[in-house]
Parts: sequence; structure tokens; C-alpha cells
Amino acid sequence: MQKDYPFALIQFYATAPYACSYLPNREARSQVATPGHLIDTPIYSELVRNGFRRSGVFTYRPHCDACRACIPVRIPCQDFRPTRSQRRASNHHESLQVTELPLVFFEEHYQLYQRYQARRHAGCGMDQDNREQYGQFLLQGHVDSRLVEFRDDQLRMVCVIDRLTDGLSSVYTFYDPDYAGSLGTFGVLWQIETCLRLGLPHLYLGYWIRESRKMAYKGRFRPLEGRIEGTWRLLTDDDLTGPVPPAA
Repeated sequence: MQKDYPFALIQFYATAPYACSYLPNREARSQVATPGHLIDTPIYSELVRNGFRRSGVFTYRPHCDACRACIPVRIPCQDFRPTRSQRRASNHHESLQVTELPLVFFEEHYQLYQRYQARRHAGCGMDQDNREQYGQFLLQGHVDSRLVEFRDDQLRMVCVIDRLTDGLSSVYTFYDPDYAGSLGTFGVLWQIETCLRLGLPHLYLGYWIRESRKMAYKGRFRPLEGRIEGTWRLLTDDDLTGPVPPAA
């Protein structure tokens, strides 16, 4: 009973509607798990298996009134087979030096984050994040998290990952927008290899939305599982490339 006690203290509430960050002219709503200080790695792992994700200390999942477009997805790492282009990305970046670090602020990381947001996500709001907002987004949490930096003669990419009881959760990745090659693809491949090395079965990639071009890359990692109507199942070609269903 004592082991389960923290779960009994977790409460959930729905936010007020707000503008969707992914699809135009849509309203979104989130379900938030609270209090954040009680959500440790075992509890968070269970929440992730139930479709939750975190942003800083906030653990949430989509809870929209008239839309079910956000699908939690994960890669079953033992079954993953890279495509030819993914193997090229891996070979192109295999010389990068990798260092795992705790969640602490580095000015060099923040400057790379700013460059990445300005080039890849200009106008979305995150390109205006100051140091405090950057820290709240990526450097706060109560679970087993770390920064992973990739560099050659200079910093090229940073991944923030959470270690769960059954896998890794890819929190966020940002990289040098002027560097040649598919750094984002390489970051996911590195995380898959890390799962295999640690004996962890899944890499959780957050949410996939068929209509969102920014999320299309997730569908290129096969096989891919999605949590649909409360159950994890393999996503088919029709799921990933077929006609977009109407909003639920």
C-alpha cells in the first residue's frame, strides 16, 4: 500500500481552451497531472504509457473537446530497422563526440537553442524564449533526465531525454541549422541505440499528428506504435499515410 500511496495523491485537471500550437484555427485543451513534485520516475513512466508528456515540471496530455489528432507514439527498439537514408545519416555523424550532462544551464546550449528556434520555428513564440523560459522548458523536472550534447570542433546538437522504467522519452532536440546532414534523424537513431544498449524496449517520441508537416519525420521510423483509444498498437501504412480522418 505504501508503494502505491503517491499514485493516490496525483490529481488531474483540464485547462481552459487555448490556440492549438500544431494545427491552424483549432482550439486545444490539456489534461494536467499534479502536484508535480510527487511525479517521480516510476509515476511519470506510468503516465507516459498512458499518453502523457512533460514540459518542464508540467505533465500533460491532449484533452481537446473536438479533436483526436494528437497520437502518442513510440518505437519498439528491438524491431526497428533503419532505412537507407537513416543509415546514411548515422554514418555521416558517427564521428560526433557525445557527452551526457545533468540538467544545468550552459550559455552555449542556449545560444544554439536560439539559433535553432529562429531558423526552424520562427514566429511560433519559442523563438523569443529568454534564458528563464528556456530553463523552465528544458532544465526543470523531478524525473531521471539528462542533457546529451554532440560536438566536433563546436557544439552541433543537444538532446534532452528522460529515462523511464520501460524506455527513454525524447523530450526535445535542437541543433545547428547550418550543419550539413540530418542531425535530427541522427539524434533519434542515437536514442534508439541507447535504448538497446540499456535494455530498454521503447523510445517514446511524444505526439504525432498526421496533418502536421513538422511531425512527419516521426512516421519515417518503422515500426511505430501509437496509443489509440487507450491501447498501444502498430501503426500501419494507412494510419501513417492514408487519408486524414475527420476530427473526432
